[in-house]
Amino acid sequence: MKPEHKDIMKARKRNIRLTVAYDGTNYHGFQRQTPPVVAVQNVLEDKLHKVFGDSVELAAAGRTDAGVHARGQVVNFFTDGTIPVDRVPRAVNSLLPPDIVILEAMEADRDFSARHSAISKTYEYRILQGDIPDPFERNYSWNIRKNLDITAIEQCLELLKGEHDFSAFRAAGGPPVSPVRNIYEAGLRVEGDGRIVVLSFHANGFLYHMVRNIVGTLGNVGLGWKSVDDFKLIMESLDRQKAGATAPPQGLYLDKVYY
Repeated sequence: MKPEHKDIMKARKRNIRLTVAYDGTNYHGFQRQTPPVVAVQNVLEDKLHKVFGDSVELAAAGRTDAGVHARGQVVNFFTDGTIPVDRVPRAVNSLLPPDIVILEAMEADRDFSARHSAISKTYEYRILQGDIPDPFERNYSWNIRKNLDITAIEQCLELLKGEHDFSAFRAAGGPPVSPVRNIYEAGLRVEGDGRIVVLSFHANGFLYHMVRNIVGTLGNVGLGWKSVDDFKLIMESLDRQKAGATAPPQGLYLDKVYY
């Protein structure tokens, strides 16, 4: 939000917090874009404007990239609109396309910010392993066409836990912030017929493309191209050039934001 808009918005009577789920396949990420490029924020703000009757500028917990999905994105906005908060999901969902859904709406404190009040987030990444693609998974997972060494990946996940400098997994172009983050949990589960591998990361914050860069490197370990010791050395090197390629966006989900 532009600084000159912030005071205007905060002068309004209500601060509304929304939990939103979306399929990011057809959008150029979450953050508002200049038409004809369409992002999730463009669509949400347009429909919220219709329901609340005033202009809406959303603050979001995470600016997901093009093709990335969310199960628990959190946004907030200030409004003078009078619609009761319990009627907001039904009213706005009736206008939204089917790939964006408001799950919950609530009145928030004046000082609540979806972005700045967050204390941690969980991201998940889905991998489809095996040489036979699944047309129904192509927009929702990364198909690695070999079976992975799950044990080796789990050993790498243990190395990620705790407070570390994650410069080795930091993409260029992100904001100038400290590369030190604390990963509270890093886990793996196998779903369905054993072909879906879900990696989960809960941390106090994430660097630009951090999860996708970690997953790309874990994929190399799972394929036997890198060892667990190699992964440890990559982490310690703080050198992005030594890590694996960035995993594709469609496997990534913003799962939950904690306040």
